[in-house]
Amino acid sequence: MSTTSPTEWEHRLRRMVGRDPHEPHRAASPLELLYDLTLVVAFSQAGSQMAHLLSIGHYGAAVGAFAFAMFAICWAWINFSWLASAFDNDDVFFRIATMVQMMGVLIMALGMPALFSSIEEGAHVDNVVVVAGYVVMRLSTIALWLRVAHDNPEHRTTARLYAVLIAIAQAYWIVLIFVNPPIPVMVGLTAVAAIFEMLVPVIAERVGGGTPWHPHHIAERYSLLIIITLGEVVLGTIIAISAVVEEQGWSAEAGAVAFGGTALAFALWWLYFTMPSAEVLAVHRQRGFLWGYGHMILFASVAAAGAGLHVAAYSIEGVATIDHTAALLTLVIPVGIFLSALFLLYGLLLRQVDTLHIGLFIGAVIALAAAVTLVAAGVDIAIGIIVVVLAPVIVIVGYETVGHRHQADHLAKALGS
Repeated sequence: MSTTSPTEWEHRLRRMVGRDPHEPHRAASPLELLYDLTLVVAFSQAGSQMAHLLSIGHYGAAVGAFAFAMFAICWAWINFSWLASAFDNDDVFFRIATMVQMMGVLIMALGMPALFSSIEEGAHVDNVVVVAGYVVMRLSTIALWLRVAHDNPEHRTTARLYAVLIAIAQAYWIVLIFVNPPIPVMVGLTAVAAIFEMLVPVIAERVGGGTPWHPHHIAERYSLLIIITLGEVVLGTIIAISAVVEEQGWSAEAGAVAFGGTALAFALWWLYFTMPSAEVLAVHRQRGFLWGYGHMILFASVAAAGAGLHVAAYSIEGVATIDHTAALLTLVIPVGIFLSALFLLYGLLLRQVDTLHIGLFIGAVIALAAAVTLVAAGVDIAIGIIVVVLAPVIVIVGYETVGHRHQADHLAKALGS
């Protein structure tokens, strides 16, 4: 039995001290990649439930339940990822805490059918299982913050603030499980809880002092979750292709859907990675709040685009109660939101306005409007999907031909200011 001191290959308990925010070659760990895989299940559940409600025209219930589910998934992930970026010591306690996080995600996923169904019926919100899974994730985070407070005098105040404020929020969520007000009242109570949750990092970081998160690591974590979420677009593509093949066999329409869905996922991926997140965050750490929070809209819009392709499949099969135009809009709107949010985040990150972006955005909107107009005029929905792809493609072409030079100038100003 070896009695040597712990090495990087051993995972015995060790102190949770802050990591070097300038550590070279810091990358996502295998444990973080494993953790992210559980979000695939949660996104899939939320997307499929949303697609079902959209296909029968229950838009309010679909959007409301989806927003609640995506906030629960993304916010718990965001909080844990920033904590890990600053304090991950990869010991046995941290590994088990991560496993608890994964269990919480799966519990949330199991509760989503009941959540969506209850909001559809309009009687009450059946949030028991979803909130239970969320609280499990947050209790794991509280335990880690308490360890940081115990082991790290430099960040003790910050860690204690995080632990106490997150605990208060969880007590509030648990109370919401047992109250049964009308849905409008529940929406208001949920909004209060969500706002409080989002204020926790602002309070803890500014009152207690900033944590040593790693800008390149956190940028990579977010980009990996974008890729995970794009899997929903790929899944929606497969479902849509299957619908076409089942309805009419292999045909030109099936090929068009296959091309359109795959190209859309690829184009959104290409577009996201034009944003120089790590470079700017390394110099302007205070911009991390808006950048990090704003990504919740990006994650939700990409997952919703996957759901929109699922709705297109329902429409092609003839089982949707909405028409082809409305079905295409369930894809067009999320893509439009993604483009809007990405342009806005880009501008906020660099604190500069590029007039080229305005022209590219207008071109993208015209492409989305053209897709809806064509389908409304009787063109196949598969062609509409291909035209939707032109929206991000227009922006990509603009970036690759001219925009990259604009970015280089703006980035130089941002990094030199």
